[in-house]
Amino acid sequence: MPMPSICETFTLDSSSDDARIVRNLSIGGMRGVSWARVDASALRGSSQNDLEDAWDRSFLAGAVEYPSEDRSGSIVRIADVFCGAGGLSYGVREAARACGMRPVSVMAADVDSVALEVYRRNFDPKYHSTRNVWTSVTHDYTSRRSRFGFTGKPRIDDERLTAAVGKVDILLGGPPCEGHSSSNNRTRRADPRNKYYIAMPALAVALGAEAVIVENVPGIQHDKTNVLEQAKKLFESEGWMVSEDIANAVALGLPQTRKRHILIASRTRRPDIASALEAFARPPRDLRWAIGDLNDIEPDSPMDTGAQLSEENRRRIDHLFDTGEYDLQNEFRPESHRYGHTYPSIYGRLRWEKPSGTITTGFGTPGRGRYIHPEKRRTLTQHEAARIQGFPDTFEFALINGETPTRTNLASMIGDAVPPQIGYAAGAAALASMSVSIASGASGAHTPSGAD
Repeated sequence: MPMPSICETFTLDSSSDDARIVRNLSIGGMRGVSWARVDASALRGSSQNDLEDAWDRSFLAGAVEYPSEDRSGSIVRIADVFCGAGGLSYGVREAARACGMRPVSVMAADVDSVALEVYRRNFDPKYHSTRNVWTSVTHDYTSRRSRFGFTGKPRIDDERLTAAVGKVDILLGGPPCEGHSSSNNRTRRADPRNKYYIAMPALAVALGAEAVIVENVPGIQHDKTNVLEQAKKLFESEGWMVSEDIANAVALGLPQTRKRHILIASRTRRPDIASALEAFARPPRDLRWAIGDLNDIEPDSPMDTGAQLSEENRRRIDHLFDTGEYDLQNEFRPESHRYGHTYPSIYGRLRWEKPSGTITTGFGTPGRGRYIHPEKRRTLTQHEAARIQGFPDTFEFALINGETPTRTNLASMIGDAVPPQIGYAAGAAALASMSVSIASGASGAHTPSGAD
């Protein structure tokens, strides 16, 4: 059976006083419309590339609008573990809304209580837990050649999450990736946290999910314990069809050289991640495209205030600007970095006309990467880093009571996040794989009562 096509188109509606760009997204039989109001005089043209560019700028500014929500419409129930602040969830929910469905957050879990609180403020999951996900589900399995699979049906072992069993359509998860990261020179590919990936098929079975999206760094493919292949075999032993691919943030329109490994498992049919990535492909964009409009914003909030720098780092930044350089000369580096180092971007200055490197939790520290602003004598602000990560301005990096987390917490949440644009493509691929069961009513995603 062929995979339902994914088609996203944009048109310009200038029939009223306020011009609008209208997005139509179809995923098989699911179709939806949304729009963003724009200044027509600011448009470069009316080609699809021009309208895509203006639309994506409007998305970052938080200007996307949807029809009034129909409470009787189709829903898709989402659970997110290792959820962080919710970049993956935001993108998947956007895909669901864009094709006319109503996303409902059923469950969220993360050991980081601050990140989970930010997630709750934005998505309001019905059930949530800060317990380690690895200990929240049973996951005994055998890897003998004659049989590869769970030795008993996995079950949820966290009373705060058991009520979500049977109420999840799509399970999302980003197991800890530090053990696979290229920046981890100590335990890379042999980190004990790598095993957490196995929690995803176990949770999928225990919750009764229809589809699963798992994201990680590309290095997961080279884990010494072969955890990715084991997880794929566990999914397949329970009846899921599995696909995987690498999502490149630059190819999806973000000016950041970030890549993520995406695995999608579906009970209905094999997902086509490559087609989804192709459907949402964008031309390369530079840093100015994402944060140029923030250049003159007043630093009157924690999100728009640069990090406090040491006198030594201030001198390094001043030297870069005073000499017009973008790479710091060796004599200005710490002694250990002066000769034979392999990280020229450290203490580096960003360029307006190029994408940034990967945004990490250290974007507020010059010694952690190329994070010095192109024309301001400071590192990136939290707001700028969030924009480069693809978060719209309407996403609230705030606690339940409205207070702003500490700079350390914000840096951790933003640097560790999955860009919503990657979640959007992955969510569309998962929904496409589920479209037959959604249309037939075989999935709980077809009826509002399924959210209860």
